[in-house]
Amino acid sequence: MNWSSWEAFWAMGGYGLYVWGSVGAVLLCLVAELVGLALSRRALLSDIQQDLRQESPRTP
Repeated sequence: MNWSSWEAFWAMGGYGLYVWGSVGAVLLCLVAELVGLALSRRALLSDIQQDLRQESPRTP
């Protein structure tokens, strides 16, 4: 596609609100997914570390 100006690009032929709203919603979902994955990973690693501490014998 060829736009005559940046304003025309952002307007997307009158569908700019729909297009950019959709892009924003997808980006919001991706960020939420990445944050959720990071929190889950952190919790899982913490649980594993705690389990290993409880199972390992403490010998001096």
